[in-house]
Amino acid sequence: MTAQQIIVYLLTLSILVVLHEYGHFIVARRNGVRVTDFAVGFGPTLLKWTSPRTGTNYRINALPIGGYCQMKGEDGKSTEAEQQREFRSGETFDHDNFQAKRPLQRLAIVLAGPVANFIVALVLLFGAALVFGVPSPKPTTIIMQLIPGYPAEKAGMRAGDRIVSIDGVTIADGNALVDTIHRAAGKRLHIVYDRMGVDHEVDVTPVLDKAPNGKSEGHIGFAPLPSAHRVGIGEAWITAWDQFTGVIGSTLGALGGLVTHPAQVAGQVSGPIGMARATAQAQQFGPLVSLTLVAMISISLGIFNLLPVPALDGGRAVFILVEMLRGRPVDPEKEALVHVGGFAVLIALMIAVSFHDITAALSGRSVF
Repeated sequence: MTAQQIIVYLLTLSILVVLHEYGHFIVARRNGVRVTDFAVGFGPTLLKWTSPRTGTNYRINALPIGGYCQMKGEDGKSTEAEQQREFRSGETFDHDNFQAKRPLQRLAIVLAGPVANFIVALVLLFGAALVFGVPSPKPTTIIMQLIPGYPAEKAGMRAGDRIVSIDGVTIADGNALVDTIHRAAGKRLHIVYDRMGVDHEVDVTPVLDKAPNGKSEGHIGFAPLPSAHRVGIGEAWITAWDQFTGVIGSTLGALGGLVTHPAQVAGQVSGPIGMARATAQAQQFGPLVSLTLVAMISISLGIFNLLPVPALDGGRAVFILVEMLRGRPVDPEKEALVHVGGFAVLIALMIAVSFHDITAALSGRSVF
């Protein structure tokens, strides 16, 4: 990846995190909770101003990665139950304290971050479909994805390459490209492809494979980037909703598979490194693919934060739900014990996913 691609990925992730925190901010203010600090980035503060109306300190910090929303009544150190106990044992009652709010209000504030990520994703998918169109069955001559072990990958071709000609015949149409390869099983083809403005030549022999319709045809092992066609508001919304629900379903399925069949599913899950590689590749395919991928990352961020593990919104939400059922907060000692176990599971998951990312990067396999 280039430095520019890395910067674009970090900025994208940072914006999504800030929008996540802004979800907490909006619902907290709606429920009368004082937000003491809302920051973009971490580390030393470069610029700060305080709202005379709300008293919120707005900060621009030195490390522009992510951000945070800190509310009155949160110390960021003790557990939810400990903060509740400390608040209730106090002599004064601050109506703008997060801990002073009813469990349902606190639950809404905690869940507002992931919900914001889902809203952002749906807006991006709808906007991309409306402005840039939706994928059509007609392919382009650009390689979108390679199948491991097939001739195209073995010959050194990569996602983002644009096939220019085959056996000296210029290929400008995706259907003509596919038909030519399908008819050439076992026949060596001389392919010229463009990579970032530079032409490359390679000889590839399509292997005989069976298509979904049962017909045998030649394949070199790549999926072409589909072309896009413009649609109206109604079709754009239907497409966006289908993509949105599809990504949520596949993500939840992958998480469930990590629990039931970890050995089979672990290799299909990508963490920060894998997302960075995917973002870098998506930049080659134009705004439609790029915005779709950003929406997918936003959905993943929302789902990840809903996991019932410590330091995440889902972990806090679980204890608030238990408090609502019991009528009183969980004992701090018991909550701390659950946090320790949940934290161990989270670390194990992060190590497993990061190991997959690193091995994929070292082997040169595409994750897009």
